[in-house]
Amino acid sequence: MKRKVLATILTVAMGAGVLAGCGDKKQEETQTKETEKVGAPAGEEEKAEEAKSEPTDIYVFIAASLKNTMEEIKTAYEKEHENVNIIYNADSSGTLQKQIEEGAQCDIFFSAATKQMDALNEEGLIEEGSVKNFLENKLVLIKPAGGKTKVTGFDTITEASSLALAGEDVPVGQYARELFTNLGNLDQVMAMEINEGANVTAVLTAVAEGSNEVGVVYKTDAASMPDNVEVICEAGADQVEPAVYPIGLVKDEQADDGEKTAAKEFLDYLTTDGTVMSSFQSAGFTPYSE
Repeated sequence: MKRKVLATILTVAMGAGVLAGCGDKKQEETQTKETEKVGAPAGEEEKAEEAKSEPTDIYVFIAASLKNTMEEIKTAYEKEHENVNIIYNADSSGTLQKQIEEGAQCDIFFSAATKQMDALNEEGLIEEGSVKNFLENKLVLIKPAGGKTKVTGFDTITEASSLALAGEDVPVGQYARELFTNLGNLDQVMAMEINEGANVTAVLTAVAEGSNEVGVVYKTDAASMPDNVEVICEAGADQVEPAVYPIGLVKDEQADDGEKTAAKEFLDYLTTDGTVMSSFQSAGFTPYSE
């Protein structure tokens, strides 16, 4: 009798142990599943936060004469838009045009002449309706600060021993050649000793360093180096029309929707914000007038 009771007690105890073990196992499985459920969204949230924190790049091709002012604008804009990274490519408008035609990634083109913008537009590389003639600039004749020369104006430029002049595919070089054509002395000028610059910055540097007696640049470029160059004269409206600076959106096939939106917002900022125009005017540019 005692043996039967003891056996019964052992059987019940063992059964309870098995049930308890199954309960613990089920509890562990439940906790594991709950942990996995909680962990998955957390990981996704972290990834989302990382993606959100990555800056949106905007590729902006700008004429060399715009560089100083555009750097100031970039600093101010990125301060207000921490998730935006503006990347400039500054060179002659002709060089930038070729780069865009060859497939270089570009969201905004800010040219120093309508010729390059019109060419890209005709080739279907500019977003329809996005181009706006925005600024004007003037040609000036410069010499090294303190330098001596017999040249008094564009009509007496051949009195100089050497001339710094941008290439004919560079807007400032094109405007200069148009000016000399209008004055009737293009052939004489082109027969001079000419240091041909790849862009307006190269011409400015050549004169500032004293490598050339005189040079032709934009008014804004001369104003950027007042201690290094002096303006001999400024081209009049009767000699050549002011340089026109158009700006527009480029069809960037490599950009996603977010990047395209960011580029459009920056373009709108450039063309509508009053502080932007004030910065350009301080540098010597004037608003475009039809």
